[in-house]
Amino acid sequence: MRISGGRLSPSCWSVRTRVTAAATLIVLILLTAGVVLFYQAVRGTVYRDLRDRGDFVSTDLTTLVRTTDPHGTLPVEDPDFTLLQVVNAEGGLVASSESLHGRGPLDVPAPRVPGRSEHRTLDIRGKGAVYLVTESVWTPHGWRIVHTGAPIGGFTQYRVPFIGMLAASVLLATMAVGWIVSLSVRRALRPVRVMSAELAEITGRGTGRRVTVPGPDDEVSELGESVNVTLSRLEAVLARQRGFVADVSHELRSPLTGLRAQLEVALERPEDEDWPAVARAALADADRLQSIVSDLLILAKLGAGVHVARERIDLGELVRAETARRPRRVPVEVDAAEGVVVQATAHHLVRLLTNLLDNAERHAASGVWVTVTTDEDDAVLQVLDDGAGIAPEDRERIFWRFQRLPEGRERDRGGTGLGLTISRDIARAHGGTLIAADSDKGARLVLRIPLDRSES
Repeated sequence: MRISGGRLSPSCWSVRTRVTAAATLIVLILLTAGVVLFYQAVRGTVYRDLRDRGDFVSTDLTTLVRTTDPHGTLPVEDPDFTLLQVVNAEGGLVASSESLHGRGPLDVPAPRVPGRSEHRTLDIRGKGAVYLVTESVWTPHGWRIVHTGAPIGGFTQYRVPFIGMLAASVLLATMAVGWIVSLSVRRALRPVRVMSAELAEITGRGTGRRVTVPGPDDEVSELGESVNVTLSRLEAVLARQRGFVADVSHELRSPLTGLRAQLEVALERPEDEDWPAVARAALADADRLQSIVSDLLILAKLGAGVHVARERIDLGELVRAETARRPRRVPVEVDAAEGVVVQATAHHLVRLLTNLLDNAERHAASGVWVTVTTDEDDAVLQVLDDGAGIAPEDRERIFWRFQRLPEGRERDRGGTGLGLTISRDIARAHGGTLIAADSDKGARLVLRIPLDRSES
């Protein structure tokens, strides 16, 4: 069986494996460092104790040698430091303890500085490892070299098993920690696995269901709540998309059906048909289809956030120019302040203003009034007509796609029902708002977009 090298890479491991490996590695490093420090501390303590006791015994022995210059057998005062020996300057044996009887002088270099002890560890045949303190001392009979030693074979004998025991402890502790971490991560991720399975079922069976939010209020429960919020939003988006597709199909079906019916009727008796009239009727239906498709394209671009270049625009000047560009069914009065500058896309604002004016003209009885003012950091454009007005319960519905009030359908059967929807999307794309506000008479649509305070 071949195993892909990529699967061995930590980036391909599961979260449980990565967390367990990382935690185990960290614990292994910490335990190893702790064991090394512990061993060094134990070793340092042992040798520090040997050094202190060795200095004490060596001081007593050098004092005895300095005052009495003993020969023969030396008395042992410390039960551990039993290896005592005195050698003269020529290397001859002067005195020793019973444990060194029958041995010649120890092969140890003389201290470099008289009166200062030197410490070393060496092996002595038959005694094993020995901790030795050596010091030079002056006597009436000349220089003497004093050796004070303690066998440490027990310490060195058990050092390897002790180190092995520490290493085994580190390995066992690391394995235990890895096992505990693995179980803990598995248990912590269990709600995530449950949510993942539920999401798979929701994806396969449709909308309407939600994932289970685990009990304690923690990061996993927050994830579950976020997933449910996302599912709710997706469900709403899907519902709007289905409704939009249905509305588009309905709106496109009407002109297509009319166009087809006109052409079929005309083709039944082509010699009796007024073909210029048929062409004009077909062109009207084609114009309606083109208007719907153009508006849908604008909505798609606005919804997708397509970047369009913006520039500094004097909103009052633009309103005056556009209202004067073409005649209207009813007069349009403009009251636009000077210097109301915004950062915007010109043709988008023109389309928004045209949609608002067309809507106002469609419902106006005798006139339309347009004002441009400022309110703190916003530019405010208001379009007011003297028509029947908009009922409070319909003030949001008029911004829905393909939504036209009965009065609007009667006055303009060629509209697409997308004008105000596009206008609100344009306002939002510019960081502003478009609402139907209260009015004493008729409808009042209010646009607010941020002013441009930058220097030109």
